[in-house]
Amino acid sequence: MEMVNSLEQTLEFFVVITAELVLLFIGISFLVGLMLEYVPPEKIRRLMGGDGWFGNIVGAAFGSITPFCSCSTIPLTMGFLEAKAPFGATMSFLLASPLLNPVILGMVLAFMGWKVALVYGLTTFILAVVVGRLWAKLGLAKEVKKVRITGGHSGEEDGRPKYKRAASFAWENFLHMLPYLLIGVLIGALIYGVVPDDLIVDFAGPGNPLSVPVAALIGIPLYVRAETIIPIGMALIDKGMGMGTVVALLIGGAGASIPEVSMLAGIFKRKLVVAFVLTIIAVAMVTGYLVDLLV
Repeated sequence: MEMVNSLEQTLEFFVVITAELVLLFIGISFLVGLMLEYVPPEKIRRLMGGDGWFGNIVGAAFGSITPFCSCSTIPLTMGFLEAKAPFGATMSFLLASPLLNPVILGMVLAFMGWKVALVYGLTTFILAVVVGRLWAKLGLAKEVKKVRITGGHSGEEDGRPKYKRAASFAWENFLHMLPYLLIGVLIGALIYGVVPDDLIVDFAGPGNPLSVPVAALIGIPLYVRAETIIPIGMALIDKGMGMGTVVALLIGGAGASIPEVSMLAGIFKRKLVVAFVLTIIAVAMVTGYLVDLLV
């Protein structure tokens, strides 16, 4: 009977999350397509602040005001790359957007208090800026795949209205990413339906001196939305889990979910995908330990 319930949960998770991500992805891709149609690429590059530190700050700041989850961030990232926005600034946006959006920050403030919210917000913002700059300096821009996406502001008028070209951009974008999206959600659904809730406490509870890094690693495959994991985290805190451990779990899950990593594999080469995952784990650990130390 328990196995049947797990299968039902897995199937429900897969269908619901797939439908949600498909709608989000197409909708946001359409908006990005409209942006590329009406805003010249040169202006987008100027708005992103250039290749210096200021560009990384602008990218992270823009990420912090966009109410997107990790997977919803991908279309806008692809739009910036299509417009040839500065690589470092785009990566700072990619790192900051799922971790610093207003919904997450508001919930951290409401459930965990202003001290945790302050440490969380400042640490993730600074690390997003620094890492985006570092990746650019290391030449990781060459690790972006040469993905040809039709539509968008190509400078060519084909007689179609702009909204139709934006819709074409969204559809081609979606078709390219669909296999990666489905694979990622399927893996996440299988883990979601099989992994018992108490397993998190067993591996990342108060008795484990490595609970922060363990929580950061556990958060990635769980793919539990931040809006869900924060209230769950408060229940885990009541069971003895440390505040920093919950923060690490939140960053791991919100920053590098399996569907997001799977979709990133569609536009990034392996080295950059690995760098992204390791960075999210590092950000989760640093932030978690700082919360335990300072709060």
